[in-house]
Amino acid sequence: MSDEARPVGDVLDAIGIRATVADGELVAGAMVLLKVIDNEGDTRLSMAYSDGLGWIERAGMLRIAERMEAPSDQVDEG
Repeated sequence: MSDEARPVGDVLDAIGIRATVADGELVAGAMVLLKVIDNEGDTRLSMAYSDGLGWIERAGMLRIAERMEAPSDQVDEG
């Protein structure tokens, strides 16, 4: 197995990742967090993102995703 970066579309399809994108909408960027288990059973986190996303956009996307996943009673309304 190679440690080189490769497209992951097939991997995401294989684990059932789906997104809602309406007709006429344009996906302008993406970030992918992967939980990877190696041959020895060790787990690591891997992140990939599309070309053109700057660090501030990536940080903002992570923060928004974190808030979206938080239980509604823990979301700060202020």
